[in-house]
Amino acid sequence: MITPRSALKFDLFAEASRQHKRDEVGDPLQVIARHIDFGALAGLVDALIERGDGRKGGRPAYPTEVMVRILVLKRLYNLSDEQMEYQLLDRASYQRFCLLQDAMNVPDRNTIWRFGERLGVDGATVLFQGVDAQLHRHGYMARGGQAIDATLVPAPRQRLDRQEREALAEGRTPDWSEAERRQRDVDATHRKKHGKSYFGYKLSVSVALKHGFIRRIATGTASEHDGHHFDEVLDMHNTGRSVHTDKAYASRQRRQMLQVLGLVDAMQRRAQPGQPLSECHKRRNQRIASKRARVEHAFAGIRHLGGKFVRTIGQARATVAMTMMAACYNMKRLASFLERGVDAFFKPATTKAQVRLQTAKA
Repeated sequence: MITPRSALKFDLFAEASRQHKRDEVGDPLQVIARHIDFGALAGLVDALIERGDGRKGGRPAYPTEVMVRILVLKRLYNLSDEQMEYQLLDRASYQRFCLLQDAMNVPDRNTIWRFGERLGVDGATVLFQGVDAQLHRHGYMARGGQAIDATLVPAPRQRLDRQEREALAEGRTPDWSEAERRQRDVDATHRKKHGKSYFGYKLSVSVALKHGFIRRIATGTASEHDGHHFDEVLDMHNTGRSVHTDKAYASRQRRQMLQVLGLVDAMQRRAQPGQPLSECHKRRNQRIASKRARVEHAFAGIRHLGGKFVRTIGQARATVAMTMMAACYNMKRLASFLERGVDAFFKPATTKAQVRLQTAKA
């Protein structure tokens, strides 16, 4: 009987061959690793939080750069600590990105969780600012005006009975055990939008229109009005003077504030009861919509990173997660721009034809 031939080949150097093939196909994580200075980001974290070196006993810590890369990878794909540990053990591309390809051991779920807890809001903010500094170093300054908007970030829903809801409404803590209290998110709030109910938090951002990077962020809960953090995210360092928003932000007080600051009011107008918008205002709203869409692109980019859903409990941890969302979005976008050779002083290509034209000019 003739044995059928097989396309499978076995070799001692199979892993090296697969790695060569991965390099040919293109590893998106290596694009980020090539263009983002993780050493500089790790230095910022080390300056903020003190980490043990094992000289006083106990297990020595993993290098800060390794842990920062792990947190970035976790946010890029919205993985839990348990899944992050497994993927680091299983995936060669993850090991390579986190500088663990030759390591006998990798950080476990508890190590990853503890590092994230020590990082906290201040650490996540430092990472966001560190990525922003790298944007400036490559010439991607905030230009062309800005678009401001907010997006809902869902969190795990809480199943509360009537007595628990009443207690929370009165500012009291329900009769929960210590273990149960740790699993209850009393900071997140409900919000209904377009007929759909949401529970969680809200991320407000200012996006520079020139290159689409997120420049300022603020966090809150879902029930807060979109314009609640307008002053906080308003970017006074943008060289463009126009401020684009949707109708939710329009108010006489806000228009006067922009005028005093020397900024251009590009907020969409909304109709008043019994006073429909004029054709002029409708056309103006359409012109503004085409530019403020840049902020929607940023929200879509965050959603494509692994979703806007946060797995955390409490405002502080949610703020860390949302800040890392913005930092990773900027990180991935910057790496893409540098990989494609997008000139910082010209409008980035948005279509394949524009990419080819830009490449030919280069």
